[in-house]
Amino acid sequence: MKKQSCIICGKPLNSGIMIYGRGICQCCEERLLYLELDTDFYTYYKECLRKNVVQVIIRGEKLSCQNYRF
Repeated sequence: MKKQSCIICGKPLNSGIMIYGRGICQCCEERLLYLELDTDFYTYYKECLRKNVVQVIIRGEKLSCQNYRF
């Protein structure tokens, strides 16, 4: 079985949080909590989350909810 890696930094996931089967390491999780909104890191983290988590959520909703519209 392949070891999980952080969706933001790519390092092996030893601790942190799981969101829809995707992992965020503890270091990135702490950075997210104290991140300023007007920085390049905010944009980067937002894109990582959008690419790795949002697509999984949307696919799941589309399959399980017939009234879901784009």
